[in-house]
Amino acid sequence: MTTYALVTVTVNDGEKFAAYREAAGPAMAKHGVTPLAVSRGAQILEGEGAAPNVTVILQFESRETALGWINDPEIAHVHKMRNDAGQSRIILM
Repeated sequence: MTTYALVTVTVNDGEKFAAYREAAGPAMAKHGVTPLAVSRGAQILEGEGAAPNVTVILQFESRETALGWINDPEIAHVHKMRNDAGQSRIILM
């Protein structure tokens, strides 16, 4: 069953985030991940805290595919690049 993930990133280092974006495409393609929406203008409508700099909705073929993507040791360095660029959060829906 199709599964989605909400990714939020508060970017602290623009150069590192740019490098991550270059590496993220091939890492997502390896697992058939489709980015459905990308926003650099998220706005908090309800709740506390600041909006992230980057918000993305990802589509996966299944929950297992999503878990395979996040746990793939061959692309762990790409996830590390994202985390080194700022604070990120990925919520599997």
